Amino acid sequence: MTDTLIRNADYILTMDDARRELRGADVLIRGGVIAAMGTALDAPGARVVHAAGCVVTPGLVNTHHHLYQTLTRAVPGGQDALLFGWLKTLYPIWARFGPDEMQVSTQVGLAELALSGCTTTSDHLYLFPNGATLDDTIHAAAELGLRFHPTRGAMSIGESAGGLPPDSLVEREAAILDDMIRVVDRFHDPREGAMCRVGLAPCSPFSVSRELMRDAALLARDKGVMLHTHLAENDEDIAYSLAQFGCRPGQYAEDLGWTGADVWHAHCVKLDPQEIALFARTGTGVAHCPCSNCRLGSGIAPVRAMRDAGVKVGLGVDGSASNDAGNLVLEARQALLLQRVARGADAMSAREALEIATRGGADVLGRGDIGRLEPGKRADIAIWDVSGVESAGSWDPAAILLAGPVRVRDLFVEGRQVVADGQMTTIELPRVIERQNRLARQLRDQI
Repeated sequence: MTDTLIRNADYILTMDDARRELRGADVLIRGGVIAAMGTALDAPGARVVHAAGCVVTPGLVNTHHHLYQTLTRAVPGGQDALLFGWLKTLYPIWARFGPDEMQVSTQVGLAELALSGCTTTSDHLYLFPNGATLDDTIHAAAELGLRFHPTRGAMSIGESAGGLPPDSLVEREAAILDDMIRVVDRFHDPREGAMCRVGLAPCSPFSVSRELMRDAALLARDKGVMLHTHLAENDEDIAYSLAQFGCRPGQYAEDLGWTGADVWHAHCVKLDPQEIALFARTGTGVAHCPCSNCRLGSGIAPVRAMRDAGVKVGLGVDGSASNDAGNLVLEARQALLLQRVARGADAMSAREALEIATRGGADVLGRGDIGRLEPGKRADIAIWDVSGVESAGSWDPAAILLAGPVRVRDLFVEGRQVVADGQMTTIELPRVIERQNRLARQLRDQI
């Protein structure tokens, strides 16, 4: 692979341990890794990418998504519903998905993330109708070129057993565990710089049994992979936990082995101070999804309190049927604004919100090799053009979440350029979008 030299960036926000900010500096990429950073670097034979008028950041990291949902954005009947009502509207539609729907929706969702500066994303796939498998999404991600943390989700308690999902979308728990073993053995790569790491992710406390939660935790520890689920998302979620389990979600998680540095929970809007202290003490991570939480009326997660307590917090765009977008830089801006609404204008700075979107997300996913720019780290890099109208008049172009572009100019993942001049380089995106829209129309016409 030819070396790449990012030349003369106005600002480089490193997100390293010292949170250094470099001006008029270069980044040299060699073999998928950052080889050097500084001014006037000498790199004979390197391909030069000029970055004057640009801000360079680590690639953004998305810690919670349901990529299959990009086929069901803005569905009537679900647009104005709370979480449980929204799910009941969408479940029958998702039950008609198959491998093609999973594959194309993953590629559209990943492209949307990439164009918003995201280089690494997790994905929570918890339903597998009509022959669909986690493999469909993993192959799609490999073609597109983003660093991927797919999780093998599951639902095992259908409506007839008191759960929320229809019986047609649930699986036998023995089969779930068998397939978890299969996908980890086939796809999980524990090495530094890995492009694919698999996690285990029973969907939620209201769609799987206590036994499956406990067994998944035991299996994850045996395999050395991470655990993920939804937790404490809204008031309905808390009420369900109290009624069914006789405890709050944090206690439920702790009792079943779902706390620790190898666990991260999505949403956590309703964590109380004791649960925040539990997560801080155990190193448990949180995927904060501000836009989805607003869209579904779930509330404002106590991110300031979490951060102050030492909880690892990253950002997640959540599913595109509950957001209904997948733009991670807008998610970071929303996180900033919501904490200010809840706690005051000094509750969170633009740089801290960007840190949560980069280094914070990497730490949640257990990836010390990404999320910061320094020699030896993986070359996952976003270049933002701040010479346009969005930043015109800005006194601090590095505060891109306050006055900056929401679409990346160039994006590198493991040193490979995935976005160039605002366009995808790895797939023919217009063709994929046309296919996506055709499948969406077919689903709509079947209602």
